[in-house]
Amino acid sequence: MNALTRRALAPAAAAASVLGLIVSAGPALAGPSPARPHAPHGEYVLHAACPAPRPGRARCFVLYRAQREGTRAAATAGPSGLTPQDIWSAYRLPFRRDSNQTVAIVDPYSTPHLAQYLAEYRRHFGLPPCGRGCLKIVSQEGRAGPLPPSGAGSGWDLETTLDVDMVSAACPRCHILLIEARTSEISDLAASENTAAWLGAPVISNSYGSQENGYDMTFRRAYDHPGHTIVVSAGDNGYGEANSPADLATVTAVGGTQLLRSTDARGWTERVWNQHSFGAVGASGCSAYVAKPAWQHDPHCPGRTIADVSAVASNIPIYDKYWGGWITVGGTSVSAPLIAGIYGVAGNAARLSPGSLYRHRRRLFDVTAGSNAYPFTPRACGSDYLCVAKKGYDAPTGLGTPDGTSAF
Repeated sequence: MNALTRRALAPAAAAASVLGLIVSAGPALAGPSPARPHAPHGEYVLHAACPAPRPGRARCFVLYRAQREGTRAAATAGPSGLTPQDIWSAYRLPFRRDSNQTVAIVDPYSTPHLAQYLAEYRRHFGLPPCGRGCLKIVSQEGRAGPLPPSGAGSGWDLETTLDVDMVSAACPRCHILLIEARTSEISDLAASENTAAWLGAPVISNSYGSQENGYDMTFRRAYDHPGHTIVVSAGDNGYGEANSPADLATVTAVGGTQLLRSTDARGWTERVWNQHSFGAVGASGCSAYVAKPAWQHDPHCPGRTIADVSAVASNIPIYDKYWGGWITVGGTSVSAPLIAGIYGVAGNAARLSPGSLYRHRRRLFDVTAGSNAYPFTPRACGSDYLCVAKKGYDAPTGLGTPDGTSAF
């Protein structure tokens, strides 16, 4: 790590390290277990569904909370939060466009009743039914069976439910290919990534990561497949050390925003996703391992800067009976599969090269408000673009958010 990178990251590393004090952990499980998840202790507290990973493993980035706290009236009111129709409106998506594109999702373990949960989400929000060929599930080796053991209660099951819902929200007519890795080991996830490319998916979505390190770098080739666009969540740990595999120059790293209705011509406004009082902050960082790609030109990070693009990362309802039915989820686990679905509906993913978004920045909504530095470390990066939204490129939101599909 060079001196500039050390100076950029040292204060923020301390900020990122306290995330565990703010985000309540989900089920404290090291792997699949039939144990029920603990109920959230407050309506607005976001809980990390996946526990902190052991060395050599990745963590899912999905955060969750209960939709309601038990009144009979609330139980019959239906889910609250942003709908697929809201997302289409905010990002001007051609939701009626037919698409024969396949979006692959890589997650470990099996998710019991996933098809039923997806069907309920699509039915409730008026999306076309997920019929024959809509959802295909295969093992790490690309086979229909045997599949990995159940991940119910591990957090990865909730992650998988979220991923298929968000691809469906962005591209209701895309085909979804789920690759179920044997475990959350980096090696198994990398093998599954290779399988997704081998099976021909033009878009591959990944909503997991770990703090970048030399071990992860040994699997970087699994995320380098010309003819395939690979999308990765930037992470939920605020400004600080970069997450892998979002740090790779061969992927599209996705940050998070908060999406709110507005009275302007667009009808929506966005800012950096930072719900620090609820335990949730979108990540950005300067890689200490990956050189700056030729298509990135930001001045204060000598290596690869995260993120490239962003999308909404909060206030999303999904259905998963194991986790209580309708719940609210957040995190860059929301934004990454949304962007993957937008690549799917655009239909160009097999022809794009890494960094292609940087040639189309004017076709994105520029996000210019907010910061992902923690309020109790205000000098983590000062007012620098590495942690504060600015006009043009900034690390928390990248080049901006989708304005239709022309940038993709």
